[in-house]
Amino acid sequence: MLINNETIIKDSDPLIRQKSEPVSLPLSKEDETLLCELYQYVEDSRDEEKAKEFNLRPAVGISAIQVGIPKQLTAVIVNEMDKDGKEVFYKYMLVNPKIISSSMQKAYLENGEGCLSVENVHEGYVVRSARVTVKAFDLIQNKEITIRARGYLAIVLQHEIDHFSGVLFYDHIDAKNPYPVIEEAIVI
Repeated sequence: MLINNETIIKDSDPLIRQKSEPVSLPLSKEDETLLCELYQYVEDSRDEEKAKEFNLRPAVGISAIQVGIPKQLTAVIVNEMDKDGKEVFYKYMLVNPKIISSSMQKAYLENGEGCLSVENVHEGYVVRSARVTVKAFDLIQNKEITIRARGYLAIVLQHEIDHFSGVLFYDHIDAKNPYPVIEEAIVI
């Protein structure tokens, strides 16, 4: 399947709001291929030349529903700096990820969130948990894993898992108070 800006469904399509179904393991060839294609999109979108050539918008994650397939599959590539200032890459090809715990402390992206399926700008903070623990099967490691995520990775995982419930990032923005003051929140 060709995945690019033309084939990713947008928020004007009611399909983006459809709930995604869990996927059985071991993965079927079809589901494995789809997950690999989602991952390839994210990887290629981070390369300026490939992004331009193939009409890809930069991404850190994409879920299967964004290509019109309501299955709990998502690919994520996030790079951050660790406490020593070294770049760390988190790369996942997740099947049926579930948040099993989340912190009371909140976090949000200072410049707001974006989404491959959302073309219009939506001003406001998307307030999420600062830390989450996610259980999933990861195709890269080919096993069940537990991810203890904080900061940007935690936000990306929550964003992608929201897609499985038909929730888009701007659903979390308070229309009456889009830029609330949140005590002790981590601003990223």
